[in-house]
Amino acid sequence: MDRLVNSSINKDDNEELSLRPTTLEDYVGQHAIKDNLKVFIQASLSRNETLDHVLLYGPPGLGKTTLAHVIAHEMHGNIKVVNGPSIEKSGDLAAILASLSPGDVLFIDEIHRLPRVVEEVLYGAMEDFAISLVVGKDEGSRAINIDLPPFTLVGATTRVGDLSSPLRDRFGIVNKLEYYSIDELEKIVKRTSKVFNLDIDEDAKSEIAKRSRGTPRIANRLYRRVRDFATVKGLNVIDKDITISSLNALKVDELGLDDVDLAYLRGIIERFKGGPVGVESIAMAIGEEVTTLEDVYEPYLIQIGMINRTQRGRVATEKAYRHLKCSYQDTLF
Repeated sequence: MDRLVNSSINKDDNEELSLRPTTLEDYVGQHAIKDNLKVFIQASLSRNETLDHVLLYGPPGLGKTTLAHVIAHEMHGNIKVVNGPSIEKSGDLAAILASLSPGDVLFIDEIHRLPRVVEEVLYGAMEDFAISLVVGKDEGSRAINIDLPPFTLVGATTRVGDLSSPLRDRFGIVNKLEYYSIDELEKIVKRTSKVFNLDIDEDAKSEIAKRSRGTPRIANRLYRRVRDFATVKGLNVIDKDITISSLNALKVDELGLDDVDLAYLRGIIERFKGGPVGVESIAMAIGEEVTTLEDVYEPYLIQIGMINRTQRGRVATEKAYRHLKCSYQDTLF
């Protein structure tokens, strides 16, 4: 079972844990979600109840895992972290649920990838804090009922549409995480610089924030890479010059677009005359997975107005042409 519980924690995650706030007060951004959670948590604690089950969804890197840890800390409980795809059998889930203590938080990342047979076991656990398992085969089979301690399930997904309705409806608190503003990202970069004990000036902080695609995880990653360049240069403070030269070396442009983003946009414009074109065709043209484009790259490109998603496919906007310094032309249809 330890294999399952620890399956979503790796070296990079352990480094991220040191950057994660532990309270709602320290958590930057997502103000509407935080304000509501404060009310729900305070009400649950005053009634000596567990918090209702929470579903968090949105693009990767926006703080779903961090928020799950914050919820556990605010509710004075422990958190167990598992990855949806790692729970292959109903017995795996039963073992994890049976190990929980009253008030614990079970965080399931990529919950949309739970096998259906496992998902069905979760229904009873969420509603009645009990599970029913069938052991044995044929005539020797029998049902075992297991009572569970009260717990809070926090599920995270980047594809909320892939969740089945029965599972989605069992979450009492459903929140969508939004992209972060430049000011919020600057606060995150400043906090990260204190954690790593290498200061950063205002211009450099702003430069990293602008190129972070509205995503805290990317902001932290870019800070760490710029920090590497600054360390090699023997700098005591990260300034704007080393930040720009470092980000250029990493091929992250002024809008935060990287090689895959630019290949995606060029694919639409140069190979498909600006679209409309299906995402499958774009993926084949640039050698990327469809799910990677849909989950990681397209949400940000849509948000900053580089592409439009239509019924007939993806279409590059005039802003994309200007960014790539291409002459604007009529679309394919």
